[in-house]
Amino acid sequence: MDIRHFYIEKGQGEPLILLHGNGESCDYFSNQMDVFSQLYHVYALDTRGHGKTPRGEQPFTIKQFAEDLLGFMDAHHIDSAHLLGFSDGGNIAMRFAIGHPDRVNKLVLNGANLNAQGVKRRVQVPIEIGYKIAQRFSGKSNAAKLNAEMLGLMVNDPNVSIRELSEIKARTLVIAGTKDMIKEEHTKLIAANIEGAELAFIKGDHFIANKNAKEFNERVLEFLRGGYGTAGS
Repeated sequence: MDIRHFYIEKGQGEPLILLHGNGESCDYFSNQMDVFSQLYHVYALDTRGHGKTPRGEQPFTIKQFAEDLLGFMDAHHIDSAHLLGFSDGGNIAMRFAIGHPDRVNKLVLNGANLNAQGVKRRVQVPIEIGYKIAQRFSGKSNAAKLNAEMLGLMVNDPNVSIRELSEIKARTLVIAGTKDMIKEEHTKLIAANIEGAELAFIKGDHFIANKNAKEFNERVLEFLRGGYGTAGS
């Protein structure tokens, strides 16, 4: 692998990997680390090109980030783990669970989306405009190039099909805010097409793990502690 992830870890027990959203870092989970580490060995990663993890030379895509996660788990001798992904981190976790079902114990998808159509238009349109502008200047400015790559993740990715969702075998919790930037019907669509998935809405916007941490943490831990096995078992 062409990069080494920056990460923080805390606790002991079953591995629980936390994956942040677009343009963020592992610091996003500051309200989760202490709580979750009381029961799990928690790893919070900086995705490729985010936080303190270098960009590297590989493609800047959700699929590549999922393969990066596989490399991280192999390097740290983690045979399987619970995954909790937020926003683009949820998309990474979703793609990883599709491609490597044997490496996922339980799966929490927070504010994930299958494609750009799942995002409310009032949010998505400015992203698409910013992406076009950044692309135009990407050849002249390294900052613009990096910005175009980051915005491109929200325009061109993750492109997960409904059929692919059926390949997820892990028990799954799909969770979002009541006023999320992801369309409510889209969140429900994801849950409906993962066998046995649980669906939960927490009061708040897209950033419920930060802004409504107590309720978010309680719901996630209730799910993680509520039995084992694959969906439908």
